[in-house]
Amino acid sequence: MAATQTPEVLWAQRSSSTDPEKNILYVHLAVPDVSPSSAKLSLTATSISFSGYSDTKKVDYKVDLELYDDIDVDNSKSHHSPRGVDLVLRKKEAKDEYWPRFLKETKKVHFLKTDFDKWVDEDEQDTLADDDYGNLGDMGGMGDMGGIDFSKLGAGMGGMAGMDAMADEGGDDEGSEDDMPALEEDIKDGDAKDTKPKIEEVA
Repeated sequence: MAATQTPEVLWAQRSSSTDPEKNILYVHLAVPDVSPSSAKLSLTATSISFSGYSDTKKVDYKVDLELYDDIDVDNSKSHHSPRGVDLVLRKKEAKDEYWPRFLKETKKVHFLKTDFDKWVDEDEQDTLADDDYGNLGDMGGMGDMGGIDFSKLGAGMGGMAGMDAMADEGGDDEGSEDDMPALEEDIKDGDAKDTKPKIEEVA
């Protein structure tokens, strides 16, 4: 029986009160060589869940993430590649302030790290060139991922077969959540939202 392992999760963010395309979260699930046929991805307004078997590592990856705040599932994007799963999640609330942390829970978790290749300080966002966001156009929407459409998951299951591979990108394992430039300890947990998960089982 294969061992179950929590994958490394890298994240970064941008924020904007006026441009939804710049009000996003970057998330990379380091699940190398997990085939689309074994991957299961569930995305709701408040959570991310993933499980899948790595053919080379011979382990079952599993992770459940409860997000700090809501995301706009219908306008989020994703790619599955041999390196893992990359998500660009649109924050539901449009505002200039960064999320103080990625997860609702204030406790630090060892597998969650800041993606410093993508991270930009909140007060430096305005200096970014527009092409910093331009590569998002290369990522398929939820309806363009060979069957993954999180806006329709409640109506049934779809397959991820035929998913386009993307060029390698993502952060190096350079830092931990402890290094993230945000104050977390003073933030109190919000009330949990009763959100019915929309589960995508990959065939």
